[in-house]
Amino acid sequence: MITFLKRNVILRVILGKATEKRKVFALMESTMMNGGDSLVADKRNVGVYGGVDDVYGEDCATEDQLITPWTASVASGYTLLRNPHHNKGLAFTDKERDAHYLRGLLPPAVFSQGLQEKRLMHNLRQYEVPLQRYMAMMDLQERNERLFYKLLIDNVEELLPVVYTPTVGEACQKYGSIFTRPQGLYISLKEKGKILEVLKNWPQRNIQVIVVTDGERILGLGDLGCQGMGIPVGKLSLYTALGGIRPSSCLPVTIDVGTNNEKLLNDEFYIGLRQRRATGQEYAELLEEFMTAVKQNYGEKVLVQFEDFANHNAFELLAKYSSSHLVFNDDIQGTASVVLAGLIAALKLVGGTLADHKFLFLGAGEAGTGIAELIAREISKQTKAPIEETRKQIWLVDSKGLIVSSRKESLQHFKKPWAHEHEPVKGLLDAVKALKPTVLIGSSGVGKTFTKEVVEAMASFNEKPVILALSNPTSQSECTAEEAYTWTEGRCIYASGSPFDPVEYNGEVFISGQANNAYIFPGFGLGVIMSGAIRVHEDMLLAASESLAEQVEQEHYDKGLIYPPFTNIRRISANIAAKVAAKAYELGLASRLPRPKDLVQHAESCMYSPIYRNYR
Repeated sequence: MITFLKRNVILRVILGKATEKRKVFALMESTMMNGGDSLVADKRNVGVYGGVDDVYGEDCATEDQLITPWTASVASGYTLLRNPHHNKGLAFTDKERDAHYLRGLLPPAVFSQGLQEKRLMHNLRQYEVPLQRYMAMMDLQERNERLFYKLLIDNVEELLPVVYTPTVGEACQKYGSIFTRPQGLYISLKEKGKILEVLKNWPQRNIQVIVVTDGERILGLGDLGCQGMGIPVGKLSLYTALGGIRPSSCLPVTIDVGTNNEKLLNDEFYIGLRQRRATGQEYAELLEEFMTAVKQNYGEKVLVQFEDFANHNAFELLAKYSSSHLVFNDDIQGTASVVLAGLIAALKLVGGTLADHKFLFLGAGEAGTGIAELIAREISKQTKAPIEETRKQIWLVDSKGLIVSSRKESLQHFKKPWAHEHEPVKGLLDAVKALKPTVLIGSSGVGKTFTKEVVEAMASFNEKPVILALSNPTSQSECTAEEAYTWTEGRCIYASGSPFDPVEYNGEVFISGQANNAYIFPGFGLGVIMSGAIRVHEDMLLAASESLAEQVEQEHYDKGLIYPPFTNIRRISANIAAKVAAKAYELGLASRLPRPKDLVQHAESCMYSPIYRNYR
């Protein structure tokens, strides 16, 4: 019996209560009754195994690196090699191979994690098609989790476009065809009435961040239905890699209420519900059940991030749940925060304060109006002017032209604050000529809309026009970096949503910045979690923007950049987390007391480390 337990079940038990003993022995008995197969335990019925909440040994980076690999059971032989949370592949030492019955199951060579990383990067660079790189990275994540995150952290500038925009857009479009192993939770209309039960099917209990989408507005690609799961999976990979949130505490969720995409409905490989989208009461009831179940199952302090919902649902969901749940909409609030940071930094290059500038947006959806509102709040904070006044410096153009007061009655509610007094103007070019903005921001989701005439008009009355082409993926960008620098004769301050290569113009090389939400949401999430915040406040978003802008150094400005490089993203995230947490404590929204003395140091100490553990 002792040999059996040693080979098949390694349970580290800190026995505190008789009830815990009974649960553990019941599991052992269950294992033996199942003929000695490795135990698949339902942790809903199991107490504390190792004296820590983190059953994967993923505690903060300062934790002792010497552990015994286990989840609820296991950790020897073939099963260990198939467990992505503990598998190290060829990095298992000879001693570990003997201790965990791996002899003969691996080739004799022993590789360091660094050598494994070098080999994988060599292999990834052989692929010419970005989607192949994406699939290889997803396969690695399902095979060796720590190596996946080590690879992503150490090569973030090269791999970020692979695991997220722009490649994730193509991955979502083809998700049914490339689907192999399910990631995250799929909650469809079939699960209505039993969502709490579905949440309990997820093996991890200590969830801190949920990213949820209903797939209706994936990037600039439209309704991709159930195949939008690539977005929550990608976002949460960045929460871990860039913000240090433990993988086991992250939960990707897709709410499947159908799709209006005829191509998908007729696609034999489509993986979602084959029906038109549910709307109205049926939709609202499903979301209400989901939000209630999340709070019931994971508690008050789980952060729910809404991702890629269509405008008509995004604003309503954020307004409805922001007072009762810890919720954050990355398209509305995250995009706003990262763009505001870029604008604050750009002031070093163009001069003046935010209040001295005039802003014109192409696009009045959740991204555009979210950015506009945060800019207005920051100007109000700086000048003490009422926000109703500061909004008047910001103008928006939608598909019907400039948003003006004469259109107010026909506007959606989120556009009405931006309906200012002005004669009607139909197109973007006419709006640029009439208003003479200093900053032009694209959030329309429509490519090639910053035409040569529009950009040249901006350059005609601005020495250094600020042009932000934010729409994703690359094909939907309002203009390319090359177009912006060429049409402004190298004078513009340019940033985009998707990355562009450096541009050479008149013998000078211009490096454009990327207004990527990945600068903000990982650090923001870490700050919310480590402070135990119970609600998100607008001032926390302003704090995140200001912190990011502060980290742009003179060497970056000298290159025309308004964002720091991603190479130091974990340090950037730690500083953002510290500012967000400080604001949460200041506002009385933090529940983790007492407040740490050094919040930056505390943030870094909380971060997940992808370095391999040494197994006993």
